[in-house]
Amino acid sequence: MKKENLVWIMGLFVTLAIIIVPVAYYLPKSSQQENDPWAGLPLHLLHTDHSAIVEGPFETGADVTRACMECHEEEAYEIMKTSHWTWESDPVEVPWREGPVTIGKKNEINNFCIGTQGNQKKCMICHVGYGWEDENFDFQNPDNVDCLACHADSNLYGKGDYGYPLEAVDLLVAAKSVRNPTRENCGACHFDGGGGNAVKHGELNEHLYFPEGNLDVHMGTLDFQCTDCHITENHNILGRLVVDNYQIPAEEQVFCTNCHDLDPHGDERVNAHTRTVACQTCHIPDIGTQEPTKVYWDWSTAGSDTIEENKHTYLKIKGSFEYDTNFTPTYAWFNGNLEYRYLLGDKMDPGQPTMINLPAGNIADPTALIFPFKVHIAKQPYDTVNNHLLQPLTARDDGFWTTFDWDSALEIGAEITGLDYSGEYGFAETWMYWPVTHTVRPASKALTCDHCHGNDSRMDWEALGYFGDPIDWGGRFRETN
Repeated sequence: MKKENLVWIMGLFVTLAIIIVPVAYYLPKSSQQENDPWAGLPLHLLHTDHSAIVEGPFETGADVTRACMECHEEEAYEIMKTSHWTWESDPVEVPWREGPVTIGKKNEINNFCIGTQGNQKKCMICHVGYGWEDENFDFQNPDNVDCLACHADSNLYGKGDYGYPLEAVDLLVAAKSVRNPTRENCGACHFDGGGGNAVKHGELNEHLYFPEGNLDVHMGTLDFQCTDCHITENHNILGRLVVDNYQIPAEEQVFCTNCHDLDPHGDERVNAHTRTVACQTCHIPDIGTQEPTKVYWDWSTAGSDTIEENKHTYLKIKGSFEYDTNFTPTYAWFNGNLEYRYLLGDKMDPGQPTMINLPAGNIADPTALIFPFKVHIAKQPYDTVNNHLLQPLTARDDGFWTTFDWDSALEIGAEITGLDYSGEYGFAETWMYWPVTHTVRPASKALTCDHCHGNDSRMDWEALGYFGDPIDWGGRFRETN
C-alpha cells in the first residue's frame, strides 16, 4: 500500500473517531448499554502538567488569571455565567411577590450566618473570585475570576478575607500546580460550609477527602471525583443547591438515574419503591456518622462573657449551638423544587417557626419522592415592629463580631440590604431543610424493610399523607385521591 493511501486511511479513521466517540457519549441513556452505570460517567480530559508552562512572577491573584487567559481565552467568561460566580439565580416569578425576583447567596437570608451582604470579609472566602468587598464588586471583569480556587493543589493554595489569596501563598508555585479539580478543591468550601467541618450539611465533611467504602461507595470504593456526578460543561456544574434557589430545571440537577436504572434491584419488592422513595432515603440511612453536625443555633445568647466557650456548644460571636451525630434524617416529599423560599423583607409570624425554605411535593405529586433532609433550627433576629427577619452586619470591623452591639449591627445591616429597621428587635425561630445527597452507602449498609415498616418505623407515615404504614393497608405506596 502506498504511503499516501496509508496516511489518508489513518486520517479517515481519526476523523471518524473524533465524530463518532462524542456522538456515542452524548446518546441518551436508553441508547447506551442497558443497566450499565459506567455508561453515564463523563470522560475526563487528561491533565496537562503546567509546571514548565506557567511563568511568573505574580504579585496578585488577578495576575495569575491574566496569565491563564493567555491560553484559556474564554474560560473566565464561562465562569462568569455560572451560579458559582453570580451567587444569584435568573429572575423568577414567585406566587407571594409581584414581579420577578432573583434568589441566591448574594441577596437572600439563611439561618446559619444569616446573609452575605455586608459580610463579604468572611463569606467571600468561598467565592470563586478576588476582592468582593461590597456592592461595587465588578462582576464583568474577568481578572476578578479566581482560577486557582478550583484548579490549584489545595495544599499550596488558600483564600482569605474578601476572597484574596492568603498572604502565605506563593502564587507562582500554586499556579504551576494547576490540575483537574479534585475533592480537595470542592471540599474546601462545601465540606466546611457554615464555619467548620460538617457544620452545615452533615453528610458533606472532610472524611470525604479520602473516604472508606462503607462511608461513600462512589468516592471511597470507586474513587470518584465530585465532577464524576456533578458533570461540568463550559464550567457550568450540574447540581445547584435548592436551598439557595426556588425552582431548578431538571436538566441542571444530578440524579442517581443519570447512571443507574430505575429498577436496579434483583428483588422486585424493592424495585416497587423507586417510584415513590428516593435512592438517598435507603442508601443514606443516617447523618453525622463521622463528624457531629449543627442542628440548632441560638443567636440570642451571642455576646455573653459569662458562658464558657466551646465550638460545639457556645461561641461569643455566634451564640449557642446543638450538634448531633448518627441521627435519622427528617423525611418529606420532594420534587426537586421549593414550595416556599423566604425572601429578604417577607413578612413572618414570630409566634410560629418561619420556614426559610420548604420542599415542594406531596403524596399526590407524581414527580415527588420521599426524601431525606437535615433540618436546621435557629433563633435569629427579626424586627418586632415590621415583622420581618433582619440581617446583621457581623464580620466587618464595625460588625457584631467586634462590637457585640446588636442594635448597631442590625441598623448597619438594614442600610446595606435596604430593609426597614424600626430599632426594635427580638429573636424568632426559623427552620431550613437541607437535602441529604452524599455519603451513599453500599447495599449492605442500606435500610431494610424493618427500618421503615413495623413497630419501630423511622417513617411518620401520617405526616407523609398515608393512613398509616402502607404495608398494613394493602401495600399501596401512594394515596392519589
